[in-house]
Amino acid sequence: MKLDLKGILKTYGILIAFLVICLILAILTPVFLRWANILNVIRQSSIYGVMAVGMTFVILSGGIDLSVGSVLALSGVIAAGAATADMSLFTIVLAGLGVGLACGLFTGLMVTVAKITPFVVTLGMMSIARGLTLIYSGGRPISGFTGPFRFIGGGAILSIPFPIIILGFTVLVGWIILTQTRLGRYTYAIGGNEETVKLSGINTSFYKTIVYVFSGVTAAMSALILTSRLNSAGPAVGQAYELDVIAAVVIGGTSLSGGRGSVWGTLIGALLISVINNGMNLLGINPFYQLVVKGGIIIGAVFLDRLRD
Repeated sequence: MKLDLKGILKTYGILIAFLVICLILAILTPVFLRWANILNVIRQSSIYGVMAVGMTFVILSGGIDLSVGSVLALSGVIAAGAATADMSLFTIVLAGLGVGLACGLFTGLMVTVAKITPFVVTLGMMSIARGLTLIYSGGRPISGFTGPFRFIGGGAILSIPFPIIILGFTVLVGWIILTQTRLGRYTYAIGGNEETVKLSGINTSFYKTIVYVFSGVTAAMSALILTSRLNSAGPAVGQAYELDVIAAVVIGGTSLSGGRGSVWGTLIGALLISVINNGMNLLGINPFYQLVVKGGIIIGAVFLDRLRD
C-alpha cells in the first residue's frame, strides 16, 4: 500500500507542525513543559481561539472581519462599566455580548444590504468601535471589579480554568453548527460559489449577516474573558488582535477564498500562535523581533493557503 505523504501533510500538516514546535521548545527550555505553563498557554489561546471560531465562519463564507480587536475593546469597556456599577453578572454579560451582536449585525447588513465589500466595512467598523471605546472610557482604563464577574477570567471548575472551558464549548458549538446545521452547510456553500447558492433560491444575505453577527458575539465573549482576567478594560486593548486571529484561522487550514476549513484546525492554529508567543517570551527574545516573527507567520500562513489551492 503506497503511503500518500502529500495527502497526510495536507490533512495533518498543521498538527505535525504544532507538535514539532512544542518538541523544539521543550528541548530549548524545560520550563515550557511545566503544567502551570501549559495551562497558561491554553488560557491565553482562549482569547484568540474564541474569536477565531467566529472568524472561521466569516472566512469560510468568503469574507473577512478586521474589526474584531476593536469590537473586543468596545465590548470590554461596556462590560467593565456595568461591572463597576455593581450590576448583576447576567446584566454585565448581556451588555458585553449585546455590543458584539450589534456591531456584527451592522457589519453584516452593510455587507449584504449596502453591498459594500467586507474589507472596507470591517475596516470602517474597526475605526468606529475604537472611537466609541475612547468616547465611553474617556481614554482611561476602567478597573476594580468584584464579585462573580471575576470568575469568568480567573475562576476554575474541577481545576480547569474557566476560559479554557469557554474555549472548548465555543469550538464544540462551532463544529456542531458547521457540520450539523443548515447555517453551516450554507456557509461552506456561499464561500464556495455564492452565485450558485443564490440561484438555488437560498437567501444568502440572511446567512452572511448571521455569520458576521456570530463573529461579533465571539469577539465580545473574548472581551469578557480578557476584561475579567485583567480586572481592567481600556481603549488600547485588542489592538492588532485581528492579525493573530486571522493567522490562526488560515494556519488552521481555512482557505482565504472561502469554502474550505474547520474549527478544529482553527483551534490548533490558535494554540500554535500562543505556543510561539509563549516560547519567544521564555527564550527572552526581544519583543521587537517577536513582531517580525509574527508578521512572517502571517505571510507564511497565506503562502501555505495558496499552496493548498
